[in-house]
Amino acid sequence: MRRRWILLFVIIAGMLAVDQVTKWLVVHNLIPYETVRPIPALAPFFQLTYIENTGSAFGFLPQAGDLFLIIAVVVVAAMIYFYPRVPANGRITRIAIGLISGGALGNALDRLQYGHVVDFIHYQVPGLISNVSNLADHAIVIGVILIFIESWLHDRQAKAAHPVALGADPRDDR
Repeated sequence: MRRRWILLFVIIAGMLAVDQVTKWLVVHNLIPYETVRPIPALAPFFQLTYIENTGSAFGFLPQAGDLFLIIAVVVVAAMIYFYPRVPANGRITRIAIGLISGGALGNALDRLQYGHVVDFIHYQVPGLISNVSNLADHAIVIGVILIFIESWLHDRQAKAAHPVALGADPRDDR
């Protein structure tokens, strides 16, 4: 059990460190709304654009920054509370909880330090979508996806092991 807690805190600390270092580099090397193209061949699909986001994802609710700070702290507390309840075979979920928690704390730290979240990873499909995010956002999304994948895999394994108990019709094997 101790190794699981160490894994959690290593993932949180690692995610938080990488997130904060990249944001520090952006804040100290770009001015707000400045765009750089580190790989010219990928522009305009991928570039770096420094955005000061006071709202949530996609800049929604720009005046609700304090609310998002509280939500981030509550989410991390809930994740840590839930963590010991992850089954022994839930290694991917444990990693995902670390990613989500590290990402949420990274954005919360931005709100405390800068008064906004530092976004800079700019993906764009011209005429269709343009999104500026950060590594913390990516960690949160990847973490949620990993939890869904592992949950889906465990459900499939349970159905395969006990088809009648889970509502499958045993006559379906005809």
